[in-house]
Amino acid sequence: QVQLVESGGGLVKDGESLRLSCAASGRTWTITTMGWYRQAPGKQRELVATITSGGSTNYVDSVEGRFTVSRDNQRNRLYLQMNDLKPEDTAVYYCYSDNTYGTRYWGRGTQVTVSS
Repeated sequence: QVQLVESGGGLVKDGESLRLSCAASGRTWTITTMGWYRQAPGKQRELVATITSGGSTNYVDSVEGRFTVSRDNQRNRLYLQMNDLKPEDTAVYYCYSDNTYGTRYWGRGTQVTVSS
């Protein structure tokens, strides 16, 4: 199994930045793709960004150019740098990891609130 713990959420103002972190533990050598989802109140969970074990990234259109996903495989860390935050980015952000067996693991989430 893989355990994931997010940190770095908080309350910021429109236009400010936050950096989310996700610490992985357990069978980390089996991890392949990692990424971030978010879920706003009353909305479905939305895929925000993904990064493969080789470093290829993808983003949802609404965050392209503002968010940057990265990972440190030696430290088993996943990051999401979020710049120019907007009120519509307010959500609980979840990190996930896939492994070589096709299993997906989830963190418990961290709240990001952007005030206007």
